[in-house]
Amino acid sequence: MSQPRKKQRGNTVTSGSQTILKSLLPSSQSEECREDGLYVEGAILRITMKNFLTYDYCVVTPGPNLNMIVGANGTGKSSIVCAICLGLAGKTAVLGRVDKVGLYVKRGCHKGHIEIELYKRSGNVVIFREIHVENNQSLWMLNGRQCSQKVVEEEVKALRIQVSNLCQFLPQEKVGEFAKMSKIELLEATEKSVGPPEMYEYHCELKNFRTKEQDLENVVKEKASFLEKAKQRHERNKLDVNRYYEKKRHLDVIELLEKKKPWVEYETTRKELECVKKERDETKKALSTLKQTQTPMLRKIQLIEEQLKPTEAQMKSKAAAIKEASLKCKQKQDQLDRKNKEIDDIEQMLRLKQTEEQDNQKRIANARRAIEDLKTELAKVSDQPDVTPQINAVNAELRRIQEERAKIEGEKADLRRERDNICAESRMLEKKLQNMNNMMNAKEEKLCGRHRDTHAAVSWLRQNKNHFHGNVHEPMMLVINVKDHRFAKYVENHISFHDLRAFVFQRKDDMEKFMTEVRDKMNLKVNAISAPEESCSKKPPSRNIESLRRFGFFSYLREMFDAPEEVMSYLCHQYKVHDVPVGNEQTKAMIRTVIEEPYLKVLYTKEERYTIKRSFYSNKISTSNSAVHPSQYLTITVDAEEKRQLEQQIKACESKLQDIDERFKALQKEASGLDRRDNELLAEKKRLAELKGKKRQLEQKISTKQDSLRQMERNVIDLKKVEEETKQKITAVNSQKVTIVTAFMEQMKLRAKLTMEKVYLVSETVGLTAERAKLENDCREVVCSLKHTEQKCSFLEQKKIRLTEQCKGMLKRAKSICRMQPDESFPEDLCKAFSKLPDTLDEVDTMLNEERARAECFTGLSENIVEEYDLREQEIKRLEKELEEKTTGLNTYRQNILEAKERWLNPLKQLVEQINGKFSEFFSSMQCAGEVDLHSENEGMDPVNERRVFDIVVRTACKKTTSQYFFITPKLLQNLNYTKEMTILCVYNGPEMLPPNQWNEKTFIEHRLQIK
Repeated sequence: MSQPRKKQRGNTVTSGSQTILKSLLPSSQSEECREDGLYVEGAILRITMKNFLTYDYCVVTPGPNLNMIVGANGTGKSSIVCAICLGLAGKTAVLGRVDKVGLYVKRGCHKGHIEIELYKRSGNVVIFREIHVENNQSLWMLNGRQCSQKVVEEEVKALRIQVSNLCQFLPQEKVGEFAKMSKIELLEATEKSVGPPEMYEYHCELKNFRTKEQDLENVVKEKASFLEKAKQRHERNKLDVNRYYEKKRHLDVIELLEKKKPWVEYETTRKELECVKKERDETKKALSTLKQTQTPMLRKIQLIEEQLKPTEAQMKSKAAAIKEASLKCKQKQDQLDRKNKEIDDIEQMLRLKQTEEQDNQKRIANARRAIEDLKTELAKVSDQPDVTPQINAVNAELRRIQEERAKIEGEKADLRRERDNICAESRMLEKKLQNMNNMMNAKEEKLCGRHRDTHAAVSWLRQNKNHFHGNVHEPMMLVINVKDHRFAKYVENHISFHDLRAFVFQRKDDMEKFMTEVRDKMNLKVNAISAPEESCSKKPPSRNIESLRRFGFFSYLREMFDAPEEVMSYLCHQYKVHDVPVGNEQTKAMIRTVIEEPYLKVLYTKEERYTIKRSFYSNKISTSNSAVHPSQYLTITVDAEEKRQLEQQIKACESKLQDIDERFKALQKEASGLDRRDNELLAEKKRLAELKGKKRQLEQKISTKQDSLRQMERNVIDLKKVEEETKQKITAVNSQKVTIVTAFMEQMKLRAKLTMEKVYLVSETVGLTAERAKLENDCREVVCSLKHTEQKCSFLEQKKIRLTEQCKGMLKRAKSICRMQPDESFPEDLCKAFSKLPDTLDEVDTMLNEERARAECFTGLSENIVEEYDLREQEIKRLEKELEEKTTGLNTYRQNILEAKERWLNPLKQLVEQINGKFSEFFSSMQCAGEVDLHSENEGMDPVNERRVFDIVVRTACKKTTSQYFFITPKLLQNLNYTKEMTILCVYNGPEMLPPNQWNEKTFIEHRLQIK
């Protein structure tokens, strides 16, 4: 039996009710490994802990069978469980507690270690693990030699110890997880725990076989599918091969046609050359005949031209004289036209003077009448009074109105500036309020993502808030506003999420009405709470924060956030936020001193939360700590007071704008009245000014009219004098016309005489000219025919040369295409083949085009198709052979799977039958039958069943064929049945405990007997 040393002041790990650590070694192995009825191979002989959780130093020596670890909560039972797991290279996740191994070192120590000694026939195994807090690392040693964790894991695995198997190692925190294991997980865990060593290997082998079988099935399916597709492609390619041979036949015909075509072209060109030679000879004969006909015609034309030369010279002289006389006649005619135009201009000038004088007389009469009318109107105006005083009064009134208008415009400008400033301020305030609302919307989006029912209830509440009598607040996470986002994690870690998403009501009847609507009618899962009837929001803390600043505390939790009155009252009442201080790194460093301070139950350092409990009996302190998780919902901070002030400022701005608008309208109305009065005065001033200036205007008009009249009278024209001057000018022009007409008549007579002489000369040359024209016409026809014949002869000569060259080239090309030597005769086989083809070039071209068109219909065909066809045929035969081999292999593999399944299934059935038998036996001993419903509630059972279960555990664990068991419980019933194979480990802890070296079991028993 082992007892821990006296526990130092610090944290204690509390344990729940009973926890069973089943055998760390399967029973199948225990039968093989048990030696002299004591330990089985892999059993724990010793557990040594130093600076580990609640222990400074402790050595535990368990027995070979059932080990009962008994002790009150918080004494260190769970510490032994953690030591077993971590000492055997188990993961921290197996324990379900903290995730960092460094947190298992006793608080205040920098390192701790675990040492476990395991029984092994060839020599015990000692595993040593030293845990360092600073870097969260471990130092491993196996049998005194430093090694890696992997080496320890392999050694533990070799001893068939499975701390990660919940069927072997079941900590209290993993009971719920054990109940949630699936059927397959339970089966595998059972195989590992109680089955023979090869059973789980057979199971894994069977799963691997099944995986490989699926792979083979997939390979066979792929091969079959590929073979089927290859056959389909092969069939399609067979048609392509047939089309290829058909195309080849057409290409052979095309090749033969292309060989014959140059021979047909050569023959056609040769025949054309013979025709050209014959036509050229005939054209040469016609050219000689035309040259003999042309010579006498040319001699006759030359004789007639010599006779016509003297007469033509006289005709040219007469024509020049006639042209000169006509030019002089035209000059005299132009002079006469100019003199007629001059007379017309003189007469037009006279008419203009007469018209001008008539207009001048009319203007004089009109001016005299206008002067008389103006004098009459002036006499009337002179009788009216002076209007100058009235004009002065109107001007004074206009100046007064202008001053008032300027004053109003100044006031309106001031109002506009004031309005613009208020609008700018209002926009800035609205933007700030919008930013705050956006942050609140971000909170709502997080709530919607985490709990849609609560978000739906928030929407319903906003639409129906008027149905409640008291204050109703939305979920706390929406209304709580942390003043500094760095402190959000403390508030969020302190308040449970169920309360963070809870609605807060001032009145209970409102809460009941709300729950009826959203929970019962809308079927939404929401939380609601009622604030305390007496407000706790202003409740003072137990101690002033100033008295705690020496420990690094700087604020209570309540001062870190704002919330509505009812919400804050509930949090103070339920979570004591007014009495939970928050500290910094200094607090963490002084934590040993801090936890001894009275009135502190919960506190926060920078990264941890501490819960402090004091014993009612001994007044001793026990603490637990946990990491402070980052905030998820409250990091978005909105200052509620600032938001309220912004809303009030916006309302004040709106009120000011409304007042400015009303004042602006009044000024606008006053300005409109002044504008109307100003227009009236301007009209009156205009009327008076017109009345005052009318007399002066009339006098000026009369004076102007009189000056104009005198000017017009001075400008009167003497028409008689003008008419006399006009007659004299016309007479002088007519005298000049008579002289010009006389000269014009003389030139006309000379031109008529010369014309008659030219006519006599022309009549003398008409006969000779006609004869010459006839001869020239005949000669031109002969010359044209001669020229045409010469051109034709030259063309035919050139064509003959060109065709000769073509014939030579075509013959050479035809022989080259047929692969013949220049002096080789035409082959007989080629002649026979050509005889079956058309003989004309058009027919050859037509047949060639038809064959090419047919060959072009066979697109995408080449010799590779035939090669691929042959290769694919060989590939299909190979695939058929491979598919047959794979199918045979799959059938063989399936037979092997059946054999492996029999090796695994038969022992498994026997194991299941044994388990079922034991299960029925255990429940029969408890007088129970039927289903077993596993759940994770940590409730104790009634004393009768607890006693029966204890008896079953003792009988099972204390048999010779069983492994080592650990049974951990904080309490036991009285008068239980015990056996000598059991080992009882009593764990005591407290300030009055003796050190292990002073413990005397006999003295303790005697003292206990004396008490009885």
